[in-house]
Amino acid sequence: MSTTASPVPVDLLDQLVLGRHGDPHAILGAHPYDGAVTVRVLRPLATSVVVRHGGAETPLRHEHEGVWVGVLPVAEVPDYRVAVTYGDDTVVVDDPYRFLPTLGEMDLHLVNEGRHEQLWTVLGAHVHHYDVPGGETVSGTSFAVWAPSAKAVRLRGDFNSWDGREHPMRHLGTSGVWELFVPGLGTGTPYKFHLLGPDDEWREKADPMASAAEIAPRTSSVVFESSHTWNDQEWMTQRAQRRPVVEPMATYEMHLGSWKRHPDSTYWTYDQLADDLVPYLSDLGFTHVELMPVMQHPFGGSWGYHVTSYFAPDSRYGDPDGFRRLVDRLHQAGIGVILDWVPGHFATDEWALARFDGTPLYEDPNPQRGWHQEWGSHIFNFGRREVRNFLYANAIYWLEEFHADGLRVDGVASMLYLDYGRQAGEWTPNVHGGRENLEAVQFLQEMNATAYRRVPGIVTIAEESTSWPGVTAPTSEGGLGFGLKWNMGWMHDTLDYLAREPVHRAYHHGELTFSIVYAWTENFVLPLSHDEVVHGKGSLLRKMPGDRWQQLATLRAYYAFMWAHPGKQLLFMGQEFGQEAEWAESRELDWWLLEHPEHRGLHGLVKDLNTVYRDSPAAWARDDDGSGFAWVDANDAGRSVFSFVRRAPEDDTVPDLVCVTNFAGTPHGDFRLGLPAAGTWEEVLNTDAAAYAGSGVGNLGAVTAVAGEHQGQPAYADITVPPLATVWFRQRLDSTTPSPTAAGTTGRALG
Repeated sequence: MSTTASPVPVDLLDQLVLGRHGDPHAILGAHPYDGAVTVRVLRPLATSVVVRHGGAETPLRHEHEGVWVGVLPVAEVPDYRVAVTYGDDTVVVDDPYRFLPTLGEMDLHLVNEGRHEQLWTVLGAHVHHYDVPGGETVSGTSFAVWAPSAKAVRLRGDFNSWDGREHPMRHLGTSGVWELFVPGLGTGTPYKFHLLGPDDEWREKADPMASAAEIAPRTSSVVFESSHTWNDQEWMTQRAQRRPVVEPMATYEMHLGSWKRHPDSTYWTYDQLADDLVPYLSDLGFTHVELMPVMQHPFGGSWGYHVTSYFAPDSRYGDPDGFRRLVDRLHQAGIGVILDWVPGHFATDEWALARFDGTPLYEDPNPQRGWHQEWGSHIFNFGRREVRNFLYANAIYWLEEFHADGLRVDGVASMLYLDYGRQAGEWTPNVHGGRENLEAVQFLQEMNATAYRRVPGIVTIAEESTSWPGVTAPTSEGGLGFGLKWNMGWMHDTLDYLAREPVHRAYHHGELTFSIVYAWTENFVLPLSHDEVVHGKGSLLRKMPGDRWQQLATLRAYYAFMWAHPGKQLLFMGQEFGQEAEWAESRELDWWLLEHPEHRGLHGLVKDLNTVYRDSPAAWARDDDGSGFAWVDANDAGRSVFSFVRRAPEDDTVPDLVCVTNFAGTPHGDFRLGLPAAGTWEEVLNTDAAAYAGSGVGNLGAVTAVAGEHQGQPAYADITVPPLATVWFRQRLDSTTPSPTAAGTTGRALG
């Protein structure tokens, strides 16, 4: 049996020591040679190294610049450990370089092709448990990173005193993937990659696929193995059968860090948020909550829209399982979870994605396409298949691993147009000479098609502010494939209209009727989002003219008009009780306003709106069908009144709903209203009811319609329309049974 170590040329040892050897496993670890086993380890700071195997010990000799070598007198590679002495301290460790790659050939093939739909399962950091001969289980973490232009990659962390020389990674074929399994590492281990770029510069980078991250301002990635057991099986089973476009959807948009805070201004954890948020939303009756980005981001003032770790939930509020528990508890309460998602651009922090391997890897190398002038951030290279794969796999990750029910995609317009935010000469046309970003279109279609195929029942929502055709059309028909689109035009028109004094609104009546002209060109969400209550715009309450009573009355009328309008509803946190101050991410909402009856009244109205809305299929079951809506009178500009019917599905047991909104400051008595049928019409909601701190003008709970054509309807009733108010009437199909959901019907009739 030979006692001679397998020879390695000095130049290869030099490459290894300098971190420039693409396959350190070919040198390090245990290798049979000439009837024995040669072991090499790289421990630059060690004073001695010993290999322990089968009850024996074999000292290693220092061979070259921190490389230690020795020969084990055995014919086959044994199970062994390495005792490394640093001065007076000795540590016994397993050898990372005795393990096979943790990625298979099929995984590498799919990575190369940009078609790995579960990319997060092979890249990033993953805890593994291996059974080895002798019955022992070896636990550790495999690390894998895509860095095709890197000359070398090292792993750094507490486990090597942040000295990456001890843990060079191997390059797997032509995939651009670098990999290393390190025994003994598990949940809670902070780490980074140290990459040598083609410019011969070393860069320390967080893991693009990390499932957890340190709390800002610290920037390391963190190993995390989930131990959460889901308890939302009933929700998930039902979700797979859902069609969100034709189901009720009233969404509460929120920013986790400023909904509520501790007295010392520190953040609530995911679990603490769940304790208050779940019962709060359940009581209010919202069907969904939309969370502003929960992906890791370093600067709180970005609200999460400048992401650095796309696969890691924000560590400010706890670990990834804390976020899982929040989603789980919301689902158990019957509340869907929509996540804001930002694939259009990413943060410029040098330790994150920017020039990741020394080249513009994730960002488009063309500055006319790769730099977002308006937001000062990098734009993804949508023309690179691996980058598209990174993004659409990220979408699937949140839907599958965290049970998210939908993604609201931020800034879609900025992705679709090459000239977005650019002047002439600052952009280059596509191959057809147009301004459309064809590669971004391809990505959005791939993302939507893959998400809907893999995760039935979810919804993707586009924040798209232009007239791009087919945003919610199927990809099979050339559309982008989203389920819903934010109706920014409706939002701007209605807020512009309501900002005017009531006496002037008659001259701008068309601003509120125009949305119906295009209401079914897409499947819409009506958003009153965070964007409308920041940057000097003031809260919704302060946008309304008049004294405080008039402001709150207008808001109440506006919300009820919105809830009855075709489309889904979205309301930003705080607006449910009339938040007075403009939103700021640095402080919690003004919850003290709920001590005032008029603000509690608005809060109560939102609760009743959600209740009556969910119990009225006419208000949502035909949102995608124009035949489910009809104006009663779209032209009553002189009185600033809007009246329309939401028609029920073709079902004799489901009643129609009629909405009448008066945006004038005076009531209208003896108002003749056309109705779809004779009989009793219950006043199921009246925003001027005393219960909401209104003036109490109304119709005493119901009106009786008689046959006779009026306003194109076959029947009519004479009603009272309160000032700055919306009234909903719902047909009573069984005239002997009052509606169980009638709300705010205690108003008095005029005269």
